[in-house]
Amino acid sequence: MKYHIKEEELVFNDFLKIYKAEVTHDSFNSDQKITATRLALDKGNAIAVLLYEKDTDSFLFIKQFRYPSSRHGHAWTIELPAGAIDKDETAEQAAIRQVEEEIGYQVTDLKLIVEYFPSPGMLSEQISIFYVEVTSLQKISKGGGSTSEKEDIELIKIPRVEIKDKLNNHFFNNSISIIGLQWFLLNKV
Repeated sequence: MKYHIKEEELVFNDFLKIYKAEVTHDSFNSDQKITATRLALDKGNAIAVLLYEKDTDSFLFIKQFRYPSSRHGHAWTIELPAGAIDKDETAEQAAIRQVEEEIGYQVTDLKLIVEYFPSPGMLSEQISIFYVEVTSLQKISKGGGSTSEKEDIELIKIPRVEIKDKLNNHFFNNSISIIGLQWFLLNKV
């Protein structure tokens, strides 16, 4: 199957970018090609980290205000520490930086769980989710997020024994947390 992107233009440029393009691609149902106008929301790639704290038998999450989900009545979300991959930074470097910035833990030996597209019909973002085991002794700073980004983050510890029940009862409403925890239940339990 072949495709061609032509006449791509940047139509919105702020924290997020929106691109508009005319695309032509092969069809599954005929010999004719399909040509259509499509939009892509681009904010760069991101990481998330599932942290298991061995000495407390707990997972480490963050709680913070999220404007987009507040539009659906979920203003403060509980999710994995996560964030953008900066220019000239690897996904692993971003993960290490974000964990320290958001919850104050120093981490090493990250294991890649998955790289995926959370909404490939609209977003160009690819998310890399990592797993790491820590102890409470690895907490080296307060965390709380980046003041320059006006982040206000609270560390939340959830005991491992509660995770399956919370997943079954739809406690988590974001893909990074659900995917990370399901991976843990499939591979570590």
